[in-house]
Amino acid sequence: DKSPTWETVAAVAREDRSPAGLIVHQFLYDSPCVRQLPELRAFAEPSFPKGRSIVEAATDLNARIHTEFAYDPRATTVNTPLEQVLKQRRGVCQDFAHLAIGCLRAMGLPARYVSGYLRTIPPPGQPRLVGADASHAWLSVYCGPLGWVDLDPTNNVLPTTDHLTVAWGRDYSDVCPIQGVFVGGGQHTMTVSVDVEPLQRS
Repeated sequence: DKSPTWETVAAVAREDRSPAGLIVHQFLYDSPCVRQLPELRAFAEPSFPKGRSIVEAATDLNARIHTEFAYDPRATTVNTPLEQVLKQRRGVCQDFAHLAIGCLRAMGLPARYVSGYLRTIPPPGQPRLVGADASHAWLSVYCGPLGWVDLDPTNNVLPTTDHLTVAWGRDYSDVCPIQGVFVGGGQHTMTVSVDVEPLQRS
């Protein structure tokens, strides 16, 4: 791991006023779904001892979220605040991405929300990834000269070509896949089904 220390990345991100630096800068601050909380920094700190590389620290945080939080689609909605996710230790990919983003920003590191899909067919003998057959969310952390590095705390992986990025932003509110107004009578429930298949090269 030849990535810089997390403190170096935080200092550069805070001080860089170049055009490229200002683009990164916007991912340091509060956004509609991710507000600064003392609890976020407290949760993050064990992953960020002094002098640890940014990649090692971020992947440790990613693994801790995966281990310490349960995937439970009934536990939250799109409006569940991070305080509740932290307290109940349950949620879905959106919650875990927001949690990691909040922790990284609390440590002074730029982090952004990534919305996309997972490839739905697992490799032979491998378990099916949580989030398959649906939209999925993960995050990117800015790692200085390495650029943005993606992390998926729901599945505890560094995303590969099986993760298909549709959009990224400060949080879910910037990149929600469906937005609009529905008018009609009675009570309705929306469901979404997604299948991802690779194109065959000719």
